[in-house]
Amino acid sequence: MAIIGEIIKRAIKVNGLLKGETSPESAQLEVLKDLLTRAQHTAFGRQFGFTEILQSADPIQAFQEQVPIFDYDKLHAEWWHYLEEGHENVTWPGGQRYFALSSGTTSNSKAIPVTDDMLDSIRRSGIQQVLSMKNFDVPAEFFEKNIMMLGSSTNLKDYHGFLAGEISGITAANLPMWFRKFYKPGKKIAASDTWEQRVKRIVKAAPKWDVGTISGIPSWAEIMLKEIINHHKLETIHDIWPNLQVYTTGGVAFGPYRKSFEKLFAKPVTYIDTYLASEGYLATQKRPDTDAMSLIVDNGVFFEFVPFTPENMDEEGRVRQDAKVLALKDVQEGEEYVLLISTVSGTWRYMIGDTVIIANKELGEITISGRTKHFLNVVGEQLSVNQMNMAIQRVQEKFDLSIHEFTVATISDDGRYISKWYLGADHQVELAELSAFLDAELSNSNKNYKVARNQSLAEVQVHVVPVSHFHDWSANFKKLGGQTKIPRVMKEEEFKEFEAHIATL
Repeated sequence: MAIIGEIIKRAIKVNGLLKGETSPESAQLEVLKDLLTRAQHTAFGRQFGFTEILQSADPIQAFQEQVPIFDYDKLHAEWWHYLEEGHENVTWPGGQRYFALSSGTTSNSKAIPVTDDMLDSIRRSGIQQVLSMKNFDVPAEFFEKNIMMLGSSTNLKDYHGFLAGEISGITAANLPMWFRKFYKPGKKIAASDTWEQRVKRIVKAAPKWDVGTISGIPSWAEIMLKEIINHHKLETIHDIWPNLQVYTTGGVAFGPYRKSFEKLFAKPVTYIDTYLASEGYLATQKRPDTDAMSLIVDNGVFFEFVPFTPENMDEEGRVRQDAKVLALKDVQEGEEYVLLISTVSGTWRYMIGDTVIIANKELGEITISGRTKHFLNVVGEQLSVNQMNMAIQRVQEKFDLSIHEFTVATISDDGRYISKWYLGADHQVELAELSAFLDAELSNSNKNYKVARNQSLAEVQVHVVPVSHFHDWSANFKKLGGQTKIPRVMKEEEFKEFEAHIATL
């Protein structure tokens, strides 16, 4: 009998029973008050009157009235550049040791301050995820198995005298002592500078481990699993890791990857979605009967929501200063919002770049629907990444096709506009039929797209290429592994560069 695992499982169950449930709305008000209290004597807090906000009858309303909305460029230009010069008490008390370098799909140049308070917040969020396992049907011995965290390198680099890397590398370099016995691939392998080195070492060491959980972005986790299977001449990953029961995903929607993942497993695997951004650990799935994630509402992050409508956004995909902004208590289920966050790393009313849909207001649950800058609206088609993902899933089902990656752009061609798609898949299909089916699915789910197809969008073209083409492009123009994501939507100039590159392969 797994005695230690049984003790852990019982402790988790008891903790869940004893811990009082606070409403997300109440928790968020307390978080905002705490953030304002702790930062009121910083340069930012003095500039925007945090002390006066705390004394107001409605701190949320006063906060929204007195503090402007920021994106990264604005916050860096006006405040964060002082941190890089060594100043402290700028937007958060004290200083910081780390900067998280963003490797998202819209920019590779962001450097987000990571304070010790944020590292503590991320650890507590991780514990919340572990505690939520009481809601999933896992046996006691599950809690004694290794946890494979497929993140970026823990070998952090110098950045203006600070340490910098992706957030997954920073958090892995700061794991608590008690967790290190469970953590794989371990300190030495995790410090490998390149993705290729890490995977090669993981493949070699895989038979030594008893992995129960894998965590990582789907595209790179899938490559790792395939490399292990191929190298050791296995049928599925369960031949080498028979106790693998949970895959925690994040970074992108998992739906398009589900079909290809299931081919790698011989046993049922529980998929749990998480939302770890460079700016913090924002949400995690806490119950099995939903695909939605619970916002972590009581742990150093205050959330705001901007209705994702044209009047609230400028031409660059940024939230307008006069946009209507809501607190969690005012949102509506089923509606799509741009997410703003204020955190213990000194981000304030910060547009993280993601759009979310409120799935359950009472539980504070959301689904990620896309990116503000990856909303395709060149000729009025108004397609969100969420709608694209759902259409791609139906294409997979219709054509029995495993689509590992995809990207799309609306491009001009001799005065006409064409919606051009590239799908990374394992075999070829009849492209004319696939194009027509995809076009019909998008038209059925989005009336704006349907209007555009009848007026200004002349054609839909679909090309199926090996998924390795996407990875080769990423290696040349971004990088491999870690938290790097293939952009679902590209602007015309970037898309043509993508086409030119894969044409050489």
